[in-house]
Amino acid sequence: MVRSGPFILGLTGSIAMGKSETAGMFRRLRVPIFDADREVHQLLGRGGKAVELVSETFPSVVKEGAIDRQALGKLVFANRADLRLLEGIVHPLVGRSRKRFLRRAGGSGVSVVVVYVPLLFETRGEVRCDAVVVVSAPDFVQRQRAMSRADMTAEKLEAILARRTPDSIKRRRADFVIATGIGRRVALVAVHKVLRIIRNGGG
Repeated sequence: MVRSGPFILGLTGSIAMGKSETAGMFRRLRVPIFDADREVHQLLGRGGKAVELVSETFPSVVKEGAIDRQALGKLVFANRADLRLLEGIVHPLVGRSRKRFLRRAGGSGVSVVVVYVPLLFETRGEVRCDAVVVVSAPDFVQRQRAMSRADMTAEKLEAILARRTPDSIKRRRADFVIATGIGRRVALVAVHKVLRIIRNGGG
């Protein structure tokens, strides 16, 4: 069977597992990356396509023509109904951007692309990927990384973890797992191995 477009590799993982660093490794190897978080930043930034739509539902979070993401996060974090409303606005816009990215990638003739979505399993995005790589690290490493963030508290971390698919389940559902708790070199070797397997037809 002849593939009509590039191999779509989903990249995901739990909070503070090293996803961004791993995505950067793929990027430095010249693999095109669709970064869902970056897309959301653009959509909510000044002039972003989601600003007007979000402001209609959450008018208190608009600041100087952009969405105050910190204020928005506080508003929806403890309210599932508001969170669903926000997702209903943002997710379709991100989906359209992803489709545009894949069309461009297909036209460029690349063999592999990475779709980097932190909530890939939570949004059932894995069904739109040819394979999924999960970035993982030991629990103590994850917690140490997370707690080093300026806006993080133990209570907030526990609430985030409670809402997300557990790392153990993500690893079981993955086609590939990249460990980031034992050094960047080990992770980079794993990235090279994943690409080699996919390009050799073993994805």
